[in-house]
Amino acid sequence: MNISEKGLELIKHFEGCELEAYKCAAGVWTIGYGHIKTAEEGKVITQEEADALLVEEIVEYEDYVKAAVTVELNQDQFDALVSWTFNLGNGSLNSSTMLKVVNAGKFDEVPAQIKRWNKAGGEVLEGLVRRREAEANLFEGKDWK
Repeated sequence: MNISEKGLELIKHFEGCELEAYKCAAGVWTIGYGHIKTAEEGKVITQEEADALLVEEIVEYEDYVKAAVTVELNQDQFDALVSWTFNLGNGSLNSSTMLKVVNAGKFDEVPAQIKRWNKAGGEVLEGLVRRREAEANLFEGKDWK
């Protein structure tokens, strides 16, 4: 399974696209749609490069979800978990109670677990509250917008 256009749209919406490197709320250099691996102070890219970085990088996050999840997911559930993992990282996924709940097949409890991850630097951020709400809605098959 690969992320759908709906899932990519959610990621693009919440990540936004910055063509000039900036420090995100967690203090990490970021560029494009949340790309951090090659981001550094002063770096500038084109829109085409930002789109290519996202397409290239998203495969890594799809693979993280595929490796960690032991139960069958539908497309919306997969998309929501890939978005969550793209934003929070593989380490967060693997250490999360959310993953335990997913793998126990307790899908009705997953949205609440998704929403718990709304902080950066120890503070609740409204943007993360909105993103987690959107991911929770998508996980449940609802409109995330």
